[in-house]
This record gives sequence, structure tokens and C-alpha cells, in this order.
Amino acid sequence: MRGRRPTPFGVLASLALLLVALGLALPLVAIVTDTAPGRLWDSLRTSSSLTALGLSFAGSGIAVVLVVLVGTPAAYVLATTRFPGRTALSALLELPLVLPPAVAGIGLLAAFGPQGLVGGALEDGGVRLPLTFAAVVVALVFVAGPFHLRQAQSAFQAVDPAVLDAARLSGARESGVFLRVAVPLAAPGLGAGATLTFARAIGEFGATLMFAGSLQGVTRTASLEVYTRFSTDFPGALALSAVLIVVSAALLLVARVLASRGEDGVRA
Repeated sequence: MRGRRPTPFGVLASLALLLVALGLALPLVAIVTDTAPGRLWDSLRTSSSLTALGLSFAGSGIAVVLVVLVGTPAAYVLATTRFPGRTALSALLELPLVLPPAVAGIGLLAAFGPQGLVGGALEDGGVRLPLTFAAVVVALVFVAGPFHLRQAQSAFQAVDPAVLDAARLSGARESGVFLRVAVPLAAPGLGAGATLTFARAIGEFGATLMFAGSLQGVTRTASLEVYTRFSTDFPGALALSAVLIVVSAALLLVARVLASRGEDGVRA
């Protein structure tokens, strides 16, 4: 079979793809190749780097667990129930996805700070969030949670409503329909949402800095450690950046595989 002759549009589109690939990939490649691997490894083995990575993984893991436990049933309701204001509510819950980091941090302080909407009541009860590890988790949930909520909602919407109705007609309670039917069928999409949430949480910076601060060993996550080292230890900043790139790339690959499995299951 003879190949199609290239058209002017095809050539321009291919050139655009090449420019996009170069523009997006070049900075990532530069981080990995700018410094010798041995020097990067030496910089990474410092206690501050390891502590920052540990805080990032721990905070992101806790945030994902909280988001999955609360966000999954919430997404199920949004996906399967029609009620006034549903579209507006969905948009409001996804708004943190597009908020500037500084605005997200200000919002968290306005809500949970000492003079915030509920911060005063929390402090009266002996709970102080700002500048604590708990503040890191709250910031990660706020910024990254909508990724799971959005993906989970799409996964539940892809489930055939007839299957859910059949489970109800067989006598299953709504909790059983959710846990035994909807969740297993939507599992690949739910897994993709949780993975994307973890990836976003690992890289969070702005809201965490404003709400939790950058206290070494307490709230200084890997992204904050990169920022701290930028002007004094550039190889160390590169080392941590390279680790975050590798982790993020792996998580993104997992999310794409899970999402494609979910799409294949729907088509089947």
C-alpha cells in the first residue's frame, strides 16, 4: 500500500508536535543530564534530602487515603444522582485544580488559620493546623483531591446504569450496589484517579509553603527542599528534582495504563 503524500497541514502539524515535544521535554532532560550521576547521588544522600522525600511520600500517601475514602463515595453521588445545582457543585469542587498556588494557600489560611472561619474553633479544641505536618496533609488534600474526584466521577459515569439497577432489583442495598458492583467496575478509573492525586501531591509547593511553612524535618517536603537549595546547593536541587521527575513519570504511566484498562472495559 502506497503511503499518503504529505500535505501542507500535515507538515505543519508535525512541526508543531516537534516543537511541543522539544519545549516540554528539554527542561526535563536538562535536569537529569546537567550534573554527573555520581554528584547527584552524593547530593541526594544528605539527611535533609532524605527527610524531605520521606515527608513528601508520607504526606502524599495519607492525603491519597483520605481523598479515596471520602472522595470516592462523593464522586459516586455526583455521577449517579441528579439534583439542582449538581453542575455548579462539581465545578466548585474542581476549582482548586486551576487556582493559583498563592490563592490556594491564602484560602487555607482564611479557613483554618488562627483567625479563620473554623481555625479559631479548632484552636479552642486544642487543634492547631498551620506550620504542622497535618497542615501539609490538608494542603495536599485540597490541591490534589480534585484529581481523584474528577477521574472517579468519570469512571462511575461509564458504568452501565442497567447493571446498577439490576443489582438494586435483586435486593441489594445501595451500599452493596456501591461497594460490590460500582466500585469493582470502576476500579481502573478509580486507581488512575488515586495515582494522579499522589503524583500531584508529590509536586505540590505553593499552598504547602503558605499554609504549612518550610520547617526542616516537620513540613519541608521535597519540593520545598528543592526551592531551599536552589541558591546554595544547585546539584542538590537537581538531584531532588530528578527523583521527583522519575517518580512523577512512573505515576503518570501507571495512571495512563489504568485509565486505558477502564476504557477497554467500558467498550467491552
